[in-house]
Order: sequence, then structure tokens, then C-alpha cells
Amino acid sequence: MKLRNIASIIVLSFISLCTRAQGRVVLFDENWLFHRGSAQGAENPLFNDVKWRKLDLPHDWSIEDIPGTRSPFDSTAISQANGGFTQGGTGWYRKHFVLPQSQKGKRFIIQFDGIYMNADVWLNGKSLGKHPYGYTSFWYDITDRLKFGEENIIAVRVRNEGENSRWYSGSGIYRHVWLKTTEPIHVAQWGTFITTPEVTAGVAKVNIKTKVENKTGKINEVKIRTRLVHKSGAEVAFSEERQRIDSFASFEFNQNIEVKKPELWSTEHPNLYTAVTEVYLDNQLTDQETTAFGIRSISFDPVNGFRLNGKTMKLKGGCVHHDNGILGARAYDRAEERKIELLKNAGFNAIRCAHNPPSPAFLDACDRLGMLVIDEAFDAWKKGKNPSDYQLYFNDWWQRDVESMVFRDRNHPSIIMWSTGNEIPDRAKPEGVATSKMLREHMHQLDSTRPVTNGVNGAETKDKDPFFATLDVPGYNYAWKEYEVDHQQHPQRVIYASESFPLESFDYWMAVLDHPYVVGDFVWTAFDYLGEASLGWMAYPQTQNFYPWNLAYCGDIDICGWKRPQSYYRDVLWKPAQLSLFVQSPQPSFAHNPNKAENTKWNWHDVLADWNWNGQEGKPFEVEVYSSCDVVELFLNGQSLGKKPTNRSTRFMATWSVPYAAGALKAAGFVGKKKVVEKELITAQVPAVIKLTSDKVEIKGNGQDLCYITVELMDEKGVRNPKAENLVQFEINGPGTIVGVGNGNPVSVESFQQPQRKAWQGRCMVVVKSEKNAGKITLKAKAAGMTEAQINVAVQ
Repeated sequence: MKLRNIASIIVLSFISLCTRAQGRVVLFDENWLFHRGSAQGAENPLFNDVKWRKLDLPHDWSIEDIPGTRSPFDSTAISQANGGFTQGGTGWYRKHFVLPQSQKGKRFIIQFDGIYMNADVWLNGKSLGKHPYGYTSFWYDITDRLKFGEENIIAVRVRNEGENSRWYSGSGIYRHVWLKTTEPIHVAQWGTFITTPEVTAGVAKVNIKTKVENKTGKINEVKIRTRLVHKSGAEVAFSEERQRIDSFASFEFNQNIEVKKPELWSTEHPNLYTAVTEVYLDNQLTDQETTAFGIRSISFDPVNGFRLNGKTMKLKGGCVHHDNGILGARAYDRAEERKIELLKNAGFNAIRCAHNPPSPAFLDACDRLGMLVIDEAFDAWKKGKNPSDYQLYFNDWWQRDVESMVFRDRNHPSIIMWSTGNEIPDRAKPEGVATSKMLREHMHQLDSTRPVTNGVNGAETKDKDPFFATLDVPGYNYAWKEYEVDHQQHPQRVIYASESFPLESFDYWMAVLDHPYVVGDFVWTAFDYLGEASLGWMAYPQTQNFYPWNLAYCGDIDICGWKRPQSYYRDVLWKPAQLSLFVQSPQPSFAHNPNKAENTKWNWHDVLADWNWNGQEGKPFEVEVYSSCDVVELFLNGQSLGKKPTNRSTRFMATWSVPYAAGALKAAGFVGKKKVVEKELITAQVPAVIKLTSDKVEIKGNGQDLCYITVELMDEKGVRNPKAENLVQFEINGPGTIVGVGNGNPVSVESFQQPQRKAWQGRCMVVVKSEKNAGKITLKAKAAGMTEAQINVAVQ
């Protein structure tokens, strides 16, 4: 009980501090109690939760070891290959907190960014409501249920039961929770909507709609003042308006403000402004809300394609599921940000959120870093793809879930399209067409500034056109061969590949370059993910025999954030003077599926960045060189094996058959006669040294920040040995904890939680989370027969 009281005091002082500073929102992630399994009566405030586990959010119990084991994977799990053989089930959360008497009279909202799934919420024993969908944010006004000066208890039951997802969903309160405090007269929840209807280099017109609520018992004259603030802190424009608002009513203010010489938001220069909205009653500030936004224009047409700020650009896109690899579904801000950083570095400028709304932190990162987004609502409508998926809730919940997505996300400049869904089973039937039209019309009512799309399968069939007619910009899944034919029949149609096969990336991208009406390509997938196990190797049909596969193994970037060979090939399609070097494995890296369905091309060539083939001396190896240079030359131990062109006619690829000899295999790329780039594979010796590299040397002491530490097994000369699979053990000291370990091996069933991991292809990874105090984190790594290593990370 003492721990419970301490937790309450912490929350009390934090909320009081933020309120004094006119803070409107506090993070409500700390000091929750958790129980995995059923707990009858746990909504009752008198329920005894002393033995429950204490944790901070975000949390995902499906990525944790199954109780009594050292692995999260189970071949008999209900999720099967879809969910990566992980377990769902039921879980309970409770939080004890105290609000001071001085807060009485204010309004309070609790917001859940995402709970997977079927959440039931109680406060002080009284039901607040339920929320079935696992991917939309939801909130409750809890003012009338709160007690001041004494303990409050919020209880959340989460039920991830049955077959309900085609990919890894995770389980639990896997995104942030927020507590919002306002005066009775305030800006409504998600009540600000900012658009930029006219944008030129000289001036931009900014429209701001602000819904203000009057939760008092009398009519009040309310003034709002909106200031637009540049990133430097300078105010660039403002507007004031007054309005009498009836008691327990609301009014939407409509302000038009001009910004001279605006700094536009783009993928290269993601300039953001802040709208500061102040609400006054009798000249006293009662509420203040800040909203980040960007000034930009978007358009789609078959002649100019997609234009951002009047300039045509092609969408170098990828589909991305919501999980964060070795962290499971936990949506830490830094994990979401890092994902966007890695994708930007790999050349992507656009993401399709597959197949659900992402976390707010993900979209914030896209805004800051300059990544375009297709924000998607659903994977299923009235007809499901799994027995317990969204089909069970669509009729009752679709409108609320669409409104949650649009109202929450509409101020993000990164979002260029709303998507109603993906591969709808009844898209060729009248009821499917009617539902599509209904969804598009509702989205347009909520936001008319962005087109509506859908990822459509079966684009090669003649029955697709009625469904396509309900979309502003139809997405074509796996159908690049249909572009020219459809354009002849529908010359006003704008087309993009909403999903494409990695193995056909050349064909998809050439179609984008050749046709102005084809605006982009979104590969399946940009980032590898848990679940849909072995899509990129065994493909379909999936069976229990796929175990121990647990990763899709189709992403350009693996779950640790390391580029896979197909990403290096995409480099040569998208960027000049690129070069990479791979060797075909002499034996299949994994067993093949003898029943693999035809035309499933989510795989890539079975190649490795590896010149370590002891015992294979003299035997021929197929070497692949990907290059956007004019010519490449291959060398083995300094001896030239000849030059070959790499251009569109060769699909930017050259191959050699090379008898194996240990040493150095090197490729050089030439533009004209000038050598511009070299890549080399070197035969490694026995691993002797552990190399640790952190993506950050300093992290914030906020209990949420992360650093990703790469662990490489090197020989004495500093060459990573890609055959090394040593077990590496970790020890951490200082204000940090290990929250994830991994290696990218799609068939490993090791724990993501234990302080150890086997290397795969000579490396593994540790993710460290900060605690809420400053200091120095020291991570030590050791493996049998190797020199121990350590690395320090500062916590500020």
C-alpha cells in the first residue's frame, strides 16, 4: 500500500505543477498496475491489486515472454502465422491517482492514443465506456466522476481474443495516455482545424476553425485570439474574434489569417509553424492550445501527377505496419521517430499506414522530418478476413472511428490522402461500392482538402471500375501491367501502386517514371514487421508448419533497422552513383514452401553481403552488383574480372560467376571514365572483438527516451564476421533499462526481453530506455572467447 500512496503523490505534484504553468496536457503513462489474465471484479475500487505488476506505458504484453518460458512465441497460439505465433488474451490495468482540491471546478479529459483491443474503461467503479477498435484514439470527459483530495482509480480491461488480425497487433495499452485539464470554457477536444487554401511564395492564406465549448450554466461572451508563430519564436500574424456562447453549448470560430513570405512545408524543408489559440472570458485567459501546422499545397491530376507546393514529385513510397520490431507494438516517441529517420535515409519520401491509423507520435515525426503520409482507416468493413476482426464492429463504430482518425490527424501537413481501407473483400459487389461511397463522402464532410483513396486488389478485373469511381485517387495493389490500359479507358484517372512486390521493384518504378498519371509506388513493405510470418519467403498459403517463422521477412529494412539487399537495389532506382555488392547463397538460406502460391513475389533474391565460404574454394559463386553508375568493374584480390554496364537495359544490375577464393571481393562504379564509388566484401577471421555503437550518445532523462545500440562481432582486423552467431550477454548500470533485444533473424524464437541475444549475420541489437534522472548509462557486452566491450550513454 505504501507504493500505491507514493505513486499517487507523484501524480499529484506533477499535475499541480503543470496547472500552475497553464499546462493543458500531462502524460499519464507512469505508475500503472498490470495483470495478465482475467481478474473478475477488478473494476471495483476496493479490488486488491497489491500483487499486480507495476509498469509504465506504453506496454505490450504479446512481445513479452509467455509466463513460465523465455520466449514470446508459441506454435499453438491462436494468432498462428498471422500474428507471428504470439499470444493475445486478456489483460487488466489499474492506476491510482489523486487530484488536489484546488483543481475542483476544472474540466478533465482522459485520452487513450491506442489500446489493442476491446477496451472497457471504468473510473471509481463507474463505466466510462468501451472502445473495440485497437488503432483509433478515444477519450472521455471524466470531470463528474472524479474525487478531489482523495484517491481515484481508473481500471482498463483489454481483450485481444480470437483471430482478429492479419499481422502482429500487440496487446494492451501500447500507446500513450494523456490527462487534459481545462477551465469550463475551453477549446474542444480535437476542436482546431487549420488549412492553407491559398499558398504562394509571397503570401499564404491560413484558415483556422476553432470549436470552443462553454461548460458553464450561463451565457458568456468569449474572445479567442490566435497567434501564428514562426519556429524562431517570432509572431508572424494574429486574429481576434468575439462570440456569445450559450450555456452548455459550443461555437466554431472561423478565422482567416495571411502570412507574408511563408516558409513552406516540404519533404526537403519541413518548416512548421505553431498556432497559439487563447480563449478569454472577461479579459481573463481561460484556455490556451498550441497546434503545429505546415503551410503547403497539394494537388493530383493526370497531366502533372502529384504536386507539392506546385512542383511535381514522384512518391517514393512504402507500406508500414504499426509495430516497432523488437519493441513489439510499444509506440515510444523515439521509436516512431527513428523509423522515419531510417526510411528517409533509405530514400523514401512517402508512407502508406497499413492498415490502420498510426500513433500521433508517428505523424509528429513525419511532420518534423518531412515524410508524406497516406493515413488509412481499416483493413476490413462489413465482410471480414478473420473471424473476430473489424467486421464485428463496422456497422456500429465506423463513423466514430473515421471521425477519430480525421479529427485527430487533420492538422498534420504530412498527410496527403485519407484511405478508407485495404483489399475490401466485397469491393466488386453493390454493397461494397455503396460502403465505399459512404466512407468517402463522410471523410469529405470532415475534411475536403485531401483526396480519398483505397488500396484495391484485383485491379486487373473488369468489375473494379464502379468501386474505383467512388475514390478520388484509386490505389492499385500489385497491378503495374494495368496502368496503360486503364489510362486509355479512363484518361482522367490518377494512379499509384498502393502495394507492389519487392521482386518487381524495377518494373513498378519504371512505370512511375514513364507515366505522369502514375504518381508513385508503395512497396510491400518498407519496414519489416512481426506477423504474417514468412510472407517474403514461404508466402502463401500459411500453415502452422511455418513455425518458428515469426517475421514477415519482406521489408526493405529489417526489424532492427538494418537495410536488407532489396533496399540497396532500390537505392540504384532512386539515387545516382549508387553501388552495392552481394553474393548468392550456394544453398537456400531457409527451407522453401513446396506449396507456395504462384505470383507471390514479396521475396528478394537469396543474397548475402558475405565473402566467407570456407570449404568452397574454387567453386563458382553468383555475384550480384546493383549500380546506378554507367559501368561497374569487379575485382577479386586485386585482379579485374571485367567491366559491365549498369543501366536501364540491364535493370541496373550486373552479375558475375566467381570461383571462391578467400580475400577481398571489390566492385567499383564509374560515371563516364571517372571512378565514383567502391564497395568491398572481405573474408573475416574468427570473431574476437565485440563492437558497440549507439545511435545516440545522449538521451533525455524523461523515462521514455531510447537509444539503439548495435552489437557487432568483429575479427582482430575489425571485419564483421557474417557467419558469427555467438550468444552475447548484456549488463546495464546507471539510469536506464534494457527494453528490447533482437537480431533480425526471422526464425529465432529467443526472448526480446532477456539481457542476452544470439548474433545473426554477425550482429544483434540492444534498445535501452532512460529513467527519470540524470547520469551515465553503461552497457557491457560479453561472449565466450571474445573481449568484453562496454559503451556509455549520457542521460540529461
